[in-house]
Amino acid sequence: MSAKTSSLSAHGLVAGYGSTPSINGVDLLVSPSTGAIGIIGRSGVGKTTLIKAMTGELKVRGGRVNFDGATVGRLGIRDKKRFGVAVRSVAQNGFSGLDSRQTVQKAIEGELTKARKAGRATGASAADVIAVMFLEPRFLPRTISSLSGGERQRLALAAALATRPDILLLDEPTTALDQSLKDAVSRRLAEIVEEDNIGLLVASHDLELINRLCPTVHVLDHGTFVETGSLQDLLTSPKHEATRDLATAFPEATGAFA
Repeated sequence: MSAKTSSLSAHGLVAGYGSTPSINGVDLLVSPSTGAIGIIGRSGVGKTTLIKAMTGELKVRGGRVNFDGATVGRLGIRDKKRFGVAVRSVAQNGFSGLDSRQTVQKAIEGELTKARKAGRATGASAADVIAVMFLEPRFLPRTISSLSGGERQRLALAAALATRPDILLLDEPTTALDQSLKDAVSRRLAEIVEEDNIGLLVASHDLELINRLCPTVHVLDHGTFVETGSLQDLLTSPKHEATRDLATAFPEATGAFA
């Protein structure tokens, strides 16, 4: 396991669209030393907004997001490049900023070039990288736009991991996968996060995924975290109304993750 000290933190974060921000006063720390963190909550509560604000994709309206003590929205050119390889995110649609006209091979080689320039090269080939997410070499000549939703999600995960990130932020990373692939991908992610000492943040409705990856889980409601604990504790002994609603909505999960 490699020693990593990078940290991504939010302090009094306010972010969102329209007149009422969906994130309003969130404090959060993600680093290799914090363990994997899950974010759950009802649809539309702001989980995606939170991740976009943490990565700098969405401009914050209040508070701040820091990467190793520097404000993410004000990083200089050199620090932006470092941030771009050290902190990776994967969106629900599975593209993660990849040009859909590119071939899989070109897209992955671009990520490997970033890794090499940042001193994070592993010597892996494009075929090696996509194999991590159960994609065969036959996918290399295909364009990203020709892939199915599940194939794009797995490619985006592989591309994010190609730069050997310190921190990984995932927004519904397995929604397009069938159950067998969800199981395989979540197991592989758990192995990689532990072996490579990656700080992980996962926002998802998939409670099985959250339980497998995240020992600490925050419930997001009305712009802030209203309850924190293990998923099992949250669902079996909910204290906040939002958590009770989740336990009611997913009765099969209550007590199932012992």
